[in-house]
Amino acid sequence: MPDLTPLWKPLQMGPTPLENRVALAPMTRISATEEGRATDRMISYYETFARGGFGLLITEGIYPDTSHSQGYLHQPGIATAEQARAWSGVVDAVHAAGARIFAQLMHAGAQAQGNRFVDATVGPSAVAPKGEQLGIYRGEGPFPVPEEISPQQMQEVREGFVAAALRARDAGFDGVEIHGANGYLLDQFLTDYLNRRTDEYGGSPENRVRFAAEICRAVREAVGPATAVGIRISQAKVSDHDHRWAGGAEEAEVIFSTLAATGIDFLHTTEYRAHAPAFGDDGPSLAALAKLHSGLPVIANGHLDDPETAVSMLADGAADVVALGKAALADRDWPQRVRNGLPLGELDGSLFAPVADVKDWELELS
Repeated sequence: MPDLTPLWKPLQMGPTPLENRVALAPMTRISATEEGRATDRMISYYETFARGGFGLLITEGIYPDTSHSQGYLHQPGIATAEQARAWSGVVDAVHAAGARIFAQLMHAGAQAQGNRFVDATVGPSAVAPKGEQLGIYRGEGPFPVPEEISPQQMQEVREGFVAAALRARDAGFDGVEIHGANGYLLDQFLTDYLNRRTDEYGGSPENRVRFAAEICRAVREAVGPATAVGIRISQAKVSDHDHRWAGGAEEAEVIFSTLAATGIDFLHTTEYRAHAPAFGDDGPSLAALAKLHSGLPVIANGHLDDPETAVSMLADGAADVVALGKAALADRDWPQRVRNGLPLGELDGSLFAPVADVKDWELELS
């Protein structure tokens, strides 16, 4: 049997102590009220993972403002005081069960497919995302061409992230994760074919990462030292699974070193397979590159369902925390099962049909 003890070692994630190295990955579950308030069912959903032994929970993407940030109908928000109060019940339940919880703040940008505040979408340039909207998230048809976001709108986005982070802090969250991955707005700025700007936010990797770095720095400064701040980064997107950074490892160095210089506490990389080479058939993973070029704690996500594969990321020094998505849906008590040598289950595909909302979250732990 492999040595799994690295999974259970405590870790200090910035100001936040974690009891172990296993996190719940953020997963869109579109189960809030129409007005974006967290519900009792969502409280049960998150509490179940905390009781199941996950040391850290990262929420689904939460929209930060009442303009263009919402990406899905029935997505939770933290754009208002009322929405923030609804999250307090989730936070209290998770803390009572012994886990920590970070709020993931997400601006959907051009990848939005349901917004109750506005009809139009915005992006770095007037270029539509590839692919089609997802039926499991109540979307239909191709993504529309967004409006090119203006400098004034970019300032409003920065202010929205800061205000949302402060609401999250005041609601009791241990930290915030800025969503810079998976094709949402900040990742759209990183993506060469979606970002055709000719100003200081377009062109080179240094320019394309600038907007994300500005938001990281602003949030870090606003929430103070007692709240952890990090960012999630990927190459692939909801609408483009095959995308890779054209600049390869050199571009990765620019992105990760620039983000680390903002004063944030961690990086969270997500790839289809977290342990696979980031570029080509060999070489380091994206998580390992993030670790190398940032010196920060790194959370790795992507097909780490098998405990031996998960622990290898920690043992190799490629990551400090492993985040589980579908494996967590299959076994809400994955950490306890692995620690006690119990068998792991199979994912029930009905959890995503007809829409990927919260289903069946009462659990009797083994």
